[in-house]
Amino acid sequence: MLKIFPQPQEPPMSALLQRHASLLVFLAVLLFWECACRLAHIPEYIFPAPSLIWRSAAEMGLQRWLEHVTATLQVALIGYALAIALAIPLAIAITRSQLLSKIIMPWLVVIQSTPIVAVAPIIVVTLGAGLLPRVVITTLIAFFPLVVSTALGLASVPAELVELSRSLRATTSRQYWQIRMPFAVPYVFSALKVSITLAIVGAVVAEFVAAEKGLGYLILFATSSFKVPVAFAALALLVLCSLLLYGGVQQLHKRLFPWSQSTPA
Repeated sequence: MLKIFPQPQEPPMSALLQRHASLLVFLAVLLFWECACRLAHIPEYIFPAPSLIWRSAAEMGLQRWLEHVTATLQVALIGYALAIALAIPLAIAITRSQLLSKIIMPWLVVIQSTPIVAVAPIIVVTLGAGLLPRVVITTLIAFFPLVVSTALGLASVPAELVELSRSLRATTSRQYWQIRMPFAVPYVFSALKVSITLAIVGAVVAEFVAAEKGLGYLILFATSSFKVPVAFAALALLVLCSLLLYGGVQQLHKRLFPWSQSTPA
């Protein structure tokens, strides 16, 4: 008679280490960083210790930090929303017309290949100071992955399904919303997760060029004033904002389209 033996279970400590491995590595890096700065006597204007970064951040006060974070998030989210509003209809238009695809795609590649850092001062001079040029710069940076990935997802539908819908005399709009868009969902959300982090990058680049507040402006001002710990604190906040926004898009994907989680993107 065949005996079935139970699978060996991992010790509780091993399971705990695996679950919190990233946090433990992060804490170990912070500890090594702090010890290295103290033992090697590295000047704070070159590479400040984590404790000094925390102290400098606390000295600025919560209100000032909220002003800078709010300014950066405002630009990033408006530019991100505008990129979505432009990219998805354009991706649908590209997949519907080969002629349009041949006309538009080279221009999209040109825009993506152009360094936005070099173009940003021209955009500011053309559009003037204020919110508009920063939003435009952010939109340009976040726009390209959305268009390409959405178009790729819309084009990934098996030809048999397309032919079947045509044989059933389905309208073009119905074909897109009921066949192509479900196939494109994993591709769209993959692009959305990439673009939300690029939107933060775009907002920072825009603040380097023309801004009076924001985390990008704060980094530029702090480094020019040799307040490097403040710049590191602003950089840490930027990373935290990117991670939270990325996680928010990921959770939105899981809640709205759980069936598409296993589909390769």
